[in-house]
Amino acid sequence: MAITHITTGTWETLGQAASEIRRRVFIEEQNVPQDEEWDGLDPECQHFLALLDGQPVGTARLLPDAHIGRVAVLSEARGTGIGVLLMQAAIEAARHAGHSQVALSSQVHALAFYERLGFVAHGDEFLDAGIPHREMTLSLTEFQHQ
Repeated sequence: MAITHITTGTWETLGQAASEIRRRVFIEEQNVPQDEEWDGLDPECQHFLALLDGQPVGTARLLPDAHIGRVAVLSEARGTGIGVLLMQAAIEAARHAGHSQVALSSQVHALAFYERLGFVAHGDEFLDAGIPHREMTLSLTEFQHQ
């Protein structure tokens, strides 16, 4: 049985592992330009790192304005529930910080994943790094633990 652990920290403490996951998922797999991936916001974010049997396999970040972003899970660890654990950790961190809602920009192919967590899509589809996205929000005042 694989053991999954989510740790949280700063870019200084988690950035090396998180950036490697993001490089593999966004830059290599999805062809996101490096200058769009590295937006300069990481030092002000709270970061989350998923470890599977001690190995970093997933990451996410929470911006000070309660946007969740850069959610990435390595291909070999997808479908294991790691993305859900990362999102739950980020949502809890936003709630703990006193935010009434969280927001994210979802790649269109991932909308159903976020909808299962209670997020609601709104607005028109738009391109980010050449990939179709939609904005999504989750009210933390209505959100109940599952």
